[in-house]
Amino acid sequence: MAVVEKEREFKFTFDDFNFLRRLSNQHSGIQVPDERFDMFYSRLSKRVRRLGFTTFKEYCDYLEQNPELEFTDFINAITTNLTSFFRENHHFDYLRDTVIPELLVRNQATRTIKAWSAGCSTGEEPYSIAMTLLENVPAGWDIKILATDLDTAVLRTAEEGIYTEDRITGIDEKRVKKWFLRNKNNPEHVKMSSELKQIIRFKQLNLIREWPMKGPFDFIFCRNVLIYFDRETKASLAKRYAEILASRSWLFIGHSESLSQLSTDLELVACTSYRKIK
Repeated sequence: MAVVEKEREFKFTFDDFNFLRRLSNQHSGIQVPDERFDMFYSRLSKRVRRLGFTTFKEYCDYLEQNPELEFTDFINAITTNLTSFFRENHHFDYLRDTVIPELLVRNQATRTIKAWSAGCSTGEEPYSIAMTLLENVPAGWDIKILATDLDTAVLRTAEEGIYTEDRITGIDEKRVKKWFLRNKNNPEHVKMSSELKQIIRFKQLNLIREWPMKGPFDFIFCRNVLIYFDRETKASLAKRYAEILASRSWLFIGHSESLSQLSTDLELVACTSYRKIK
């Protein structure tokens, strides 16, 4: 790749970029293409500035020599977190119309539902799952949602559950009144209800490392995450998702993702919605 020299505050070479994206890949498995060069500069220049360096080479050296001090901030800075409430709404329609009715029959003996939001970002996805479940599952059922992400900064936002008013634009007003709390002293923000928060557990997790939690899960949302991995890692993750799903349970992936070219124990049952074969 030929890097076009720009007027930059800090010197950033392709060697610097290669070091940083190699480090990212080794830790997270995420593939970083050449076109992310400017994005890495934009995201990490704040760290370079805050640490008082004048070049990215100094930052790379610091990161290599002090990983225990800087690595979390490095990963948080380069992680992309694009999300919204009820994003790709067809998944929540399918959850309401197909998954939940079947689970109410299948899990009648235990009256439990376990779900996982993998790559939950700032929390809009698990809260959307929680709303859908609580609106359609009878009282008395034990609902547990695990929400994980690599980025500790977005997890703090998710756990706090406070969002700007513009984040709920387009959500049905009845739903807003039921689940979002407004504060007269802070009218530009809304807070998630305690009823939603008490069924969600937020945890940091690196998907390519060991998973400490135990299944089985009744369904998993892992949307717009697989797109960042190479084919081998995608296949490995799909296999692991299938293994931790209960028999005949569901995996939801992102609108630009597919498992069609991978050998998995999952079959396509709706748009970007898969089900464990056995």
